[in-house]
Amino acid sequence: MPEMTVQEAIEWGKTLSFEQVWAALLKMGEKVDKLAEKVDRVTTNVGGLNVSMRELIDTLFAPHIGEKFDVYGYNLKRTFKRVPLYDDTSRVRGEIDILLSNTTVCMAVEIKRWLDKTDQVDEHIKHLRLIRKYPPAEANGKRLLGAIAAAVVNPEVKEYAEGSGLFVLELVGEDVRLLESPQDFTPKEW
Repeated sequence: MPEMTVQEAIEWGKTLSFEQVWAALLKMGEKVDKLAEKVDRVTTNVGGLNVSMRELIDTLFAPHIGEKFDVYGYNLKRTFKRVPLYDDTSRVRGEIDILLSNTTVCMAVEIKRWLDKTDQVDEHIKHLRLIRKYPPAEANGKRLLGAIAAAVVNPEVKEYAEGSGLFVLELVGEDVRLLESPQDFTPKEW
């Protein structure tokens, strides 16, 4: 259909009956519904891909992550994945990606695909405060430490995380390694 001026469109519209306009609106509504279904399918697929990617990264990090802290004498042998944090009203306030523990210490590990922004570190610190405020059973009464792990770690963000008292780990091949901390590094207890 060739482009019309506003005046031509008004004149053309005067020639249509109510039934013709209604039928056109219904047809347009069907097209919008089909488009909405397609958008829903794409959203579900992308969401599923994000969940699959997260599960893959969690699976790669989880198996031997506790051993990485043996050099500090923590002996973190128990590993829990996706631990929910409930407040006093039983409302979920957050989630711990990986919680490592022994009889006296626990470590909350946040997993990221890319650790490239300092606000990711700040968000994990908020979770650590929530854990201290609403500790899951496995963390209750224990010293709480924090770590952040990623497949790719930006050096500046690594420095920021360590300056905040967090351990930093990076995926290397099929293993995860604890990145070397500065000599004056002291992990913060939350």
